[in-house]
Amino acid sequence: PSMSSLSWFLTLRLCSSLLLVGLVDRQLGLRVGLQVVQTATCSRLGSPSDEGLFQEGDVVIGGLFSLYFKPPAIDNDFTQLTYYTSCTGLENLPLQYIYAMVFAVEEINHSATLLPGVKLGYHIRDSCGLPPWAMQAALSLVGGDSASCNLTQTVSLIIGGSSSKTAQILSRILGPLTVPLMSYTASCPCLSDRLQYPNFFRTMPSDIYQARAIAQLSIRFNWTWIGAVVAKNDYGLVAIKEETQGAGVCLAFVETLQRENIVSDARRAALTIQASTAKVILIFTWYTDVRELFLQLAKINVTDRQFLASEAWSTSGDLLQDPVTSKVARGVLGVAIRSSAIPGFENYIRSLNPSGRPDDKFLKKFWEKMFGCSPGATPPSTYISSPLPQEDRLLQKESLPLCSGTESLDGVQNHFTDISQLRVTYNVYLAVYAAAHALHSLLSCPARESSPGSNNSSCSSPKDIKPIELLQHLNNVNFTTPQGELFYFQGADIPAKYDLVNWQNTPDGSLKLVLIGRVDGFDLHLNESAIQWSTGSNQVPISVCSESCPPGSRKANRKGEPLCCFDCIQCAEGEISNTIDSLHCELCPHEFWSNAERTACIPRQLDFLSFNETLGITLTTAAVSGAAVTTAVFVVFLYYRQTPMVRANNSELSFLLLLSLKLCFLCSLVFIGRPSVWSCRFQQAAFGISFVLCVSCLQIKTIVVLAAFRSARPGAGALIRWFGPGQQRGSVCLFSFIQVFICIVWLLFSPPVPQVNLDIPGIKVTLECAMASVVGFSLVLGYIGLLACTSLFLAFLARKLPDNFNEAKLITFSMLIFCAVWIAFVPAYVSSPGKYAVAVEIFAILASSYGLLFCIFAPKCFIILLRPEKNTRKHLMVR
Repeated sequence: PSMSSLSWFLTLRLCSSLLLVGLVDRQLGLRVGLQVVQTATCSRLGSPSDEGLFQEGDVVIGGLFSLYFKPPAIDNDFTQLTYYTSCTGLENLPLQYIYAMVFAVEEINHSATLLPGVKLGYHIRDSCGLPPWAMQAALSLVGGDSASCNLTQTVSLIIGGSSSKTAQILSRILGPLTVPLMSYTASCPCLSDRLQYPNFFRTMPSDIYQARAIAQLSIRFNWTWIGAVVAKNDYGLVAIKEETQGAGVCLAFVETLQRENIVSDARRAALTIQASTAKVILIFTWYTDVRELFLQLAKINVTDRQFLASEAWSTSGDLLQDPVTSKVARGVLGVAIRSSAIPGFENYIRSLNPSGRPDDKFLKKFWEKMFGCSPGATPPSTYISSPLPQEDRLLQKESLPLCSGTESLDGVQNHFTDISQLRVTYNVYLAVYAAAHALHSLLSCPARESSPGSNNSSCSSPKDIKPIELLQHLNNVNFTTPQGELFYFQGADIPAKYDLVNWQNTPDGSLKLVLIGRVDGFDLHLNESAIQWSTGSNQVPISVCSESCPPGSRKANRKGEPLCCFDCIQCAEGEISNTIDSLHCELCPHEFWSNAERTACIPRQLDFLSFNETLGITLTTAAVSGAAVTTAVFVVFLYYRQTPMVRANNSELSFLLLLSLKLCFLCSLVFIGRPSVWSCRFQQAAFGISFVLCVSCLQIKTIVVLAAFRSARPGAGALIRWFGPGQQRGSVCLFSFIQVFICIVWLLFSPPVPQVNLDIPGIKVTLECAMASVVGFSLVLGYIGLLACTSLFLAFLARKLPDNFNEAKLITFSMLIFCAVWIAFVPAYVSSPGKYAVAVEIFAILASSYGLLFCIFAPKCFIILLRPEKNTRKHLMVR
């Protein structure tokens, strides 16, 4: 507020002096210091709030209420002594709080069980909603200052501190004096710190509870992306950030509103709300600030937001009756201070009038505002005894007409007379009863009651109550209220109780307040079916930064964005997630695999190269066709066995070669089908022996060709005798026996066995013949490769021998194809997964077999069948 710098410098200087003196001698310093302060205030500075409501008693409790909301304008031109006029803008609801305190005191004074024989008094002051004036009023109450600037009875406890900021200031000022301060609306969690505020109590729950209730509502309705508009002070800000973000709710933005710049701040917040993707907006501020925010939202036509209300405005009648509110804020869901009835309070309020309370200046001001007249015979200008500035004297000349002051409030409907929902009013009522029970405990003399002969000095006198004693008894307060509720303090706090309210449309277009649930501590009880949302229906609004990730996917946070903003990534094969918004995908066990939706692990299916699948049918057809072609060639050769073309190069080896090729084609069929113990052993042995027999025949045929041509040279006649038919058959048997021996040793000691290959990813798990010994398989292939390379080398040497039909050339081409196929086989076999490795081996067998068959026998069959004129000895002997 605007005020004279000099005046407040003097006031604060004097207050500091008071505290210093009080530390030296509390009782003496309190009286002397406050007398200096009050003398200066009354004679030099004036009193910013010299009106009050007073009733003397054996024990007096103080009250501070923000009755007025408009501070006076201060003349800072230093041309005359500064004089503070009273605040203006009487609020009806705080006036109800004041009379709730008065009603509670009178009720206690008439009680036969609570403080019997002790009259409770009160000194009530207005703080104008400003911490500096609340501070001065509190010091005046503690020092015993009345409205007439006379030192009278001091207060031992103050009920006040309407805001958290004011409560913090007052608690720190009154702390060294150990004067208890009990607030009815201060809700900052910081005030629960007993180290900083040991003398503070409150009948208002901490913001932690309502912030957590709002967080629970957000989680319940899946609102993970909300905006926040808060007052630029301790109210709600800390609790919101701790409780909402800690519960997995992200704040899309946080806008602050300051009372001094409310129009510009509200406009900025409205534009932020309009631009944000958050559909749910949490507002933690005073209802007058909310009114301006709604006005700015209406100007830019933002009417589709769901608002969450704090207790400061969730039950505001002014907002509910405002036409702008019904356009912007229908369906508001809010936390409200628990409402409770006070029996007899309505009759008490309705019976009040200035005629029965002639010294009640607050009631006179209300009468002037309500009825437009000045009650009693005293004009309003006499309320201020000190001289006013000239402009104020001109205004006071226009006095209101006089009235009797006996007018009835029965027909008056406003916040002062409305007792349908007593929320903060009930907090004030509870505060008075808490103070009364602490005083009752202090004055009940338990020591004397337990020991009748004890000294009376152990008991406190009502006229000599020490604040520190009252503070100790307040910590142990535990009683049942007249409404039957258990009341006690947990440190500075009471058990949290809230109502959950909903703003719903009425047929005439206005809004009404509907109770939809309650909050007890951290427990939320809600009737969801009774809620009317901002959409005007029972459809819950959606407010998320990112849509929920369905089962089968996981959340991936976006870099630099809040946790509520994420992308959905489908789980990889073999991984699943069966919940919404899963953070991780779980790996399936080896025997299982993920289904197509990645939501469940299902047993893996056995897979092998079967005869009824396309690949198996193709390979089977190729193998059978190769065997059939080989048989046909065998028949042709057998039929034309006496012709020179068949008899050349040892026809016996040719028939043996055809037999081995047929075995090669047929052995590939053993690789197809479900692997078993015997099929795994037989397939490799059949493959190895068949090919060795085939390559051995080719090698012997090549040697025979070389020997035949070398024997024509002088001195080489004996060479051909070493490669006669017997030696040729023996050589083939010898080469084949070596392979048979390798296979027997391999199959005896470490044979291939059928095994499920779980390492290959996929829904299908391969049943294959696992090589228990790679060495054995390598020896089989290596031996075949050795014979093939030897045959290729010998055929290459004999490729240019002078002959019209040189079989060495055919063997050379066939061996080149054979070696190329099996060299390519090795990397292809190693890199192929599961049954495809088997298919690669079958393909290599068939390709090499077809290569040998066509390269060696196709030219011969061509001459035998299509060029019989060349199938003569004469033609074969022509060079």
